[in-house]
Amino acid sequence: MNNFDYKAIEPDESFLDFVENIGMFHNKSDKAMEVVLLPDGRIDLFFMQSESEPFKISLIGLETIPEQQNIPANTLAFKITFKPLGVEYLLQTSITDILNSGKVLPKDFWNVTNDDLKDFDSFHTKINQKLKELLPAKIDERKRQLFKLVYESNGEIKVQELSEAISWSSREINRYFNKQFGLSLNAFCKILRFKVSLEHIAKGKLFPELNFTDQNHFIKEIKKFSGVVPSELSKNTNDRFILLSVLKAQ
Repeated sequence: MNNFDYKAIEPDESFLDFVENIGMFHNKSDKAMEVVLLPDGRIDLFFMQSESEPFKISLIGLETIPEQQNIPANTLAFKITFKPLGVEYLLQTSITDILNSGKVLPKDFWNVTNDDLKDFDSFHTKINQKLKELLPAKIDERKRQLFKLVYESNGEIKVQELSEAISWSSREINRYFNKQFGLSLNAFCKILRFKVSLEHIAKGKLFPELNFTDQNHFIKEIKKFSGVVPSELSKNTNDRFILLSVLKAQ
């Protein structure tokens, strides 16, 4: 990815429940990039501009399917990558309506302008300050524990096991997920398992490292979320799977 710069900085410890990273990418080429975006269980807030498009701010919801995307020539984007709790408590919104899609936000959102795209370090400082202002005094401890257990298990924990661990009924958990994020907890867990499997595939491991039933089940799940079988995904021809390219570079 000679013409593609990517950077991501982990958040301050106080944001760990809400934010995965603050980052940027830059397509430095004079040509558009055809890429495939893969489901990863994260929600992105983009501040971006390119030669062909003016400055805009977009919120991209959770994805359950691979999506073909075109990154215009000379696109520069700064972004905040949220965990689900960040959407609920920092952005204070539901993302049910943007499952597998996104929406454009007002140009004055968080008072970020195209001038802030001139320097990533300054942007990072500005966003950190904004996030500190938005931090809630407290959150529902059941939700914090729910996501803690889900992430620690790589999405392999059962809903009933979660329910018993945090004293929250399975029905209420799924109602919460569908109302807030637009999908069930089980669907979210499968996406997390895919993302962790992607980290293994980036290292050349083309057999299940997690608790898939068998190799066929593994292949079926990878193809469901990426559109191709693990061996084809691993080749990553022309770096079209951006997330895999980033994982391989780490």
